[in-house]
Amino acid sequence: MSKKYFGTDGIRGRVGVYPITPDFMLKLGWAAGMAFRSMGACRVLVGKDTRISGYMFESALEAGLSAAGADVMLLGPMPTPAIAYLTRTFHAEAGIVISASHNPHDDNGIKFFSGEGTKLPDEVELMIEELLDAPMTVVESSKLGKVSRINDASGRYIEFCKSSVPSSTSFAGLKIVVDCAHGATYKVAPSVFRELGAEVVVLSAQPNGLNINDNCGSTHMGQLQAAVLAEHADLGIAFDGDGDRVLMVDHTGAIVDGDELLFIIARDLHARNKLQGGVVGTLMSNLGLELALADLGIPFVRANVGDRYVIADLLERQWLVGGENSGHIVCFQHTTTGDAIIAALQVLMALKRRDEGLAQSRQALRKCPQILVNVRFGGGANPVEHPAVKEACARVTTAMAGRGRVLLRKSGTEPLVRVMVEGDDEAQVRGYADELAKLVAEVSA
Repeated sequence: MSKKYFGTDGIRGRVGVYPITPDFMLKLGWAAGMAFRSMGACRVLVGKDTRISGYMFESALEAGLSAAGADVMLLGPMPTPAIAYLTRTFHAEAGIVISASHNPHDDNGIKFFSGEGTKLPDEVELMIEELLDAPMTVVESSKLGKVSRINDASGRYIEFCKSSVPSSTSFAGLKIVVDCAHGATYKVAPSVFRELGAEVVVLSAQPNGLNINDNCGSTHMGQLQAAVLAEHADLGIAFDGDGDRVLMVDHTGAIVDGDELLFIIARDLHARNKLQGGVVGTLMSNLGLELALADLGIPFVRANVGDRYVIADLLERQWLVGGENSGHIVCFQHTTTGDAIIAALQVLMALKRRDEGLAQSRQALRKCPQILVNVRFGGGANPVEHPAVKEACARVTTAMAGRGRVLLRKSGTEPLVRVMVEGDDEAQVRGYADELAKLVAEVSA
């Protein structure tokens, strides 16, 4: 069955536009509570990022959950991976995150975690969707859910993050700049790195409900690049609004993306015989990552774009490490989902073990030029499936003779076809990308 509301990462959209409305959130809280309660006694954790609409949706979800007889534990502003962790440690049936991740403040959304701190199974999401179309009821008064607040949630998560590195770890002498995107990491991230001994300069940690991801964080790296240079810092770390993406900046001000961070983590685990299998990337992972891992004898596979698919592939293969170039990095040896702070700590530990700076450590991965062109089309038939487009893609792939690749995919959220070509020769790659983009536009007209 196809899903009506749930996408690859929960339910997301513009605040005030259905389904991101208070009345829908009330019904969603009730439907989720009914679904979880059908599996037994029900306790649900609810956390959020710092956007202003979180107050409104938290109250609506709380009311709906209570009406279904589910007990609610409120966490307040916390990173998405913290809700996954705390759902496990409190032995709750589910966790709910109110967040639109790296989007601006006028978007919001809902993500769910199972009691194991993983994405909800498809059958549970479908059960919730069926209940959303049913009339809302209220359990009898004596069975209404109770609501409480967890006041030490931040401290618990800080200690969990620190436990992902050896207890003897000290980052004394390391100066880092941390950009919290005015988001959910604004309290915990600086504390984690300071408590491990680093000198920390903090950016974008004054959330006002409207400034989340606003010209800051992992989607806008300019501020962090300038601060690393101005502060003569060893490196910079940028989080997104809900704390599940991380990118870095080396001491020269150069951006280090998710592919490079994933390589640094995987190489360190491999060197210590702790990798357990290989690495899962995505269709958008740079060819250079695949080649650099191959040089080390590390298997590499590509999942569909989206951390949900990376996680599913890791679970199926029983591997530990995967991620996306956007900075979603999963370290299953420590947690159950993409966790930006945990991933950043693993990179810092890898640098410490090799006694290298970030600029030096990334050099073993030579990224191939990758050109991405977005082509807008007016709906209707998928241009990617057009015979002329398929023939052109095959011809370009053959011409690159194993030293490049072509990927065309239709966006899941916009009327766009994303044309991506990568290979050794940047001028050649750009030419092929422009040629294919022009063809896609022609067949779409």
